[in-house]
Amino acid sequence: MNKVVVITTGGTIAMGEDFNTKTVKPLDKDTLDSFIPYIEEFASIEMDHFINVPSPHITPELMCKLTERIQHYLDLEEVKGIVITHGTDTLEETAYFIDLLVSSSKPIVVTGAMRSSNELGADGPLNLVNAVRVAADSSSIEKGVLVVFNDEIHAARYVTKTHTSNVATFQSPATGPIGTVTKKGIRFSHAPLSRDNYHIQAPVTNVGLIKAVAGMDDLLIEAYLEKGYKGLVIEALGQGNLPPLMLKGVERAISQSIPVVLVSRCFNGIVEPVYGYSGGGKQLKDLGVVFSNGLNGQKARIKLMIILGLQSAKAANLQSFFDI
Repeated sequence: MNKVVVITTGGTIAMGEDFNTKTVKPLDKDTLDSFIPYIEEFASIEMDHFINVPSPHITPELMCKLTERIQHYLDLEEVKGIVITHGTDTLEETAYFIDLLVSSSKPIVVTGAMRSSNELGADGPLNLVNAVRVAADSSSIEKGVLVVFNDEIHAARYVTKTHTSNVATFQSPATGPIGTVTKKGIRFSHAPLSRDNYHIQAPVTNVGLIKAVAGMDDLLIEAYLEKGYKGLVIEALGQGNLPPLMLKGVERAISQSIPVVLVSRCFNGIVEPVYGYSGGGKQLKDLGVVFSNGLNGQKARIKLMIILGLQSAKAANLQSFFDI
């Protein structure tokens, strides 16, 4: 059988509910070993208990260490696929981070759970089984990093958490799932047309994220600049527009060679320099704001961290990185 390494990082899939306090807390780091009998039917399994933390505790530095661990296993000829278990709150960020930094054709699958292991209807065991099945399947090769949840397969670039508690929380609003897991097999309907991949020593982690709202001024932009942040991502209104009171802060950031990347706060669609009024996309584009091609705010932030970590990255060609 194909060998699949399961790297555990914690999250709800490795937690249990205290029925007295009604709180969910981490269990032992090797708690997922109890799932081995369910997954070894589909692959030769090696468990690597990397860390055991809730996903809000995940940092870009931990993502880097996880990526290095993944690459170590991918370099071994006998390893045919990787599964990472992860908390759901920041799962999409870690998955996209790995997708940008790991270039292997071997399947890499991220999964987790919305319900802890001892809750009624726990989804972790089935998600892990399905993730291993996808990682061990030859049809998953050259698909990039995948997120497997609730019998669906999603591309890391497009997937996002859409519900606070529903087991069907992970959706890809722009594209839908790229495949499904059935009782009999793995079925892909489509795959991303292109992937971008980078080699860096370390990401630039002081990149801020701001959501624009009606009547907003540039206070948060100024605060990030005063703290020495190296990049900003703004979730703009609609197709890529900002309240006029934010403009002075945007101009100041760009004048200091601090890149400003624009995405939409809408969960679907892309930003474009269409509107010509004050604060409209056309004016922002003329100021030098970078327009992202369909990424949400948290993923644009991950990408900007990585791009700024490139020795070759210059402000003049930053737009080209976000056109991909």
